[in-house]
Amino acid sequence: MINIAEYIDRGGLIVYILLVLNIVGFAIILWKVFIFSKVKYDTISKDVLDDIHNNSEIVKLTTIKSSIYKQMQSLEVGINTIKTIASIAPLLGLLGTVVGVLGSFDNITMSGLDDPTVFSDGISVALITTVAGMIVAIPHYVAYNYFIGFLDKIQNNIESKVLSSL
Repeated sequence: MINIAEYIDRGGLIVYILLVLNIVGFAIILWKVFIFSKVKYDTISKDVLDDIHNNSEIVKLTTIKSSIYKQMQSLEVGINTIKTIASIAPLLGLLGTVVGVLGSFDNITMSGLDDPTVFSDGISVALITTVAGMIVAIPHYVAYNYFIGFLDKIQNNIESKVLSSL
């Protein structure tokens, strides 16, 4: 039975890169969960209303949209990094697959097909990196989609509070 550390080591550089991306991504996910748990709709709505009241009637609608946009931008920090990790992890896994298969063909070229263990190491690298890419990508996709939905909910709540306060 092989343990996870051996799989990571056998996967090579690409799996180490995926591991680092996974750590960075989960750190951002945990940070965003913490930030989102502290979101105060009333405080954000008050900030938007303060921006509105400081402007003339003509620019209030534009001010509402730009003020809400400004508030939402501060909450969106880090979300694109999660999306990027979710997007590139499968590509890195595929790169590892290609590198592993290429290594297998190189070994076959040098040694022939008499011994199947000659190409099994490359196939192993290919499969390990593919799995690692998916393991990293899937939870990041889920977190990204959840956070986008949560941000939409926050924005809708803020807009409702602001418009009902006018």
